[in-house]
Amino acid sequence: MGDSFGPVRGDAGGGNGAGDACGRGTEPSRKEPIRVLVVDDHALFRRGLEIVLAQEEDIQVIGEAGDGTEAVEKAADLLPDIVLMDVRMPRRGGIEACTAIKEVAPSAKIIMLTISDEEADLYEAIKAGATGYLLKEISTDEVATAIRAVADGQSQISPSMASKLLTEFKSMIQRTDERRLVPAPRLTDRELEVLKLVATGMNNRDIAKELFISENTVKNHVRNILEKLQLHSRMEAVVYAMREKILEIR
Repeated sequence: MGDSFGPVRGDAGGGNGAGDACGRGTEPSRKEPIRVLVVDDHALFRRGLEIVLAQEEDIQVIGEAGDGTEAVEKAADLLPDIVLMDVRMPRRGGIEACTAIKEVAPSAKIIMLTISDEEADLYEAIKAGATGYLLKEISTDEVATAIRAVADGQSQISPSMASKLLTEFKSMIQRTDERRLVPAPRLTDRELEVLKLVATGMNNRDIAKELFISENTVKNHVRNILEKLQLHSRMEAVVYAMREKILEIR
């Protein structure tokens, strides 16, 4: 498998990216290792991930599955912290399994790790509750970094997909210009500031520097935003905000 799945460059930030800015310098203080379930229909790829992640002292692969159906069963039994899962698999795909896993293991956070760079797959994965969407071209180091960041409450998305997501946001605004909007929960001015920076791909650390506040304060704002909007991830919050025209990306 080598030392990477392939290089990826670009900076979508740690809030939405798996690059250099995604969570480094914000390592969570965990006493127990992050428990990971690996789901992919290729046994060789699963084994490669296990070998790579075994080198990380704070990450433990506790199980594997070859399709979405098996993934749901394993998640219910093992209750992992993180599910690392492919999108396209036989019997039951990753996106459908994502929804089911959130029901049987609500605390599990799901990272889609896939070759699919289709905008539709990305959007459906977010709606299904995925907290990350990474392309298999990323390096092995970035996989471990993304797992840590998601375990610490951040969302992760490959830079190239982040760009596509922002393009979709703009199109979404144009398509819904004449749609009757449901009144949205009121966010404070500071929460709107934080949400705008999340939408540009900044991670918590960079948002804190930009607004001259602590990183913990940023985390509290993000949590409040999600609670007010009744959403599950940072990416969902941005999609919602764009759809409801709470903020604009120019």
